[in-house]
Amino acid sequence: MLVAGMAVPGYFYQKTAVANARVIHNSRMAPVIFIPGSSATQNRFDSLIKELNSRSIGHSYLKITVKTNDELSITGKIGTNDNEPFIVVGFQNNKDGYSNIKKQARWFSIAMKYLQNRYRFNNFVGIGHSNGGLIYTLYLEEYLNQDDLTINKLMTIGTPYNLSEKNIANRTEILTDMIKDRTYLPKNIRMWSIAGTENYSDDGIVPVESVEAGKYVYQDQVKQYTLINVTGDDSQHSDLPQNQEIVGYIQQYMLTNPNQNRPGTRNNTGQGSRNSN
Repeated sequence: MLVAGMAVPGYFYQKTAVANARVIHNSRMAPVIFIPGSSATQNRFDSLIKELNSRSIGHSYLKITVKTNDELSITGKIGTNDNEPFIVVGFQNNKDGYSNIKKQARWFSIAMKYLQNRYRFNNFVGIGHSNGGLIYTLYLEEYLNQDDLTINKLMTIGTPYNLSEKNIANRTEILTDMIKDRTYLPKNIRMWSIAGTENYSDDGIVPVESVEAGKYVYQDQVKQYTLINVTGDDSQHSDLPQNQEIVGYIQQYMLTNPNQNRPGTRNNTGQGSRNSN
């Protein structure tokens, strides 16, 4: 009886140790989480992620769509030993407009709660294209603290912080609200805002002045704010996530081991103008 009595606690100790080891591993996970812009689905970044995985050590890929009833549709999976998976969160209601963007920020928080409970990570990196950057900003200002998470770095690409306005004196409601709540932004993040300038004034859709308006939200509120202008080929709004210069910036600034290339591939970090604070 004594032997049996000792065996049972040993079993539970081993089971607990395995569970703790799993939690420790997952706590090392720092996923790169993407949000697409309006009218785009969870497949928006397929080409970008294929390119990133061709340049560096493969990252597993998970895609989530948050439905209007708050349920999640999930495809793909995260590898057992992958500490830096790629995750895309899209929305069934992916329409434009401030009221929809506010809903999408809440839906993104629902997805983040699921991901944190499922994978037990405590920090992440964010990338948003177009209105995806607005969703990220609203999420950081309103929901991040509730989710008990830390964001290390954020990159927004072609994000219209002042919507279609070129004149900063004409501040839209969403820009006014983001500026008002900017003190809730996490202080220790490094942030890059990338503007496409197809014709030196806009990327075909978003005025460069609207992208630059992000400085009124982030500058002097976060650890680092950097504005980068990208011109030339693939600088049109919908092409920006596939722009080779931007892919290089993502590889260089957003990934943990940007130089761990696959054999025969090239590390393209790109060149561009930047204005740091």
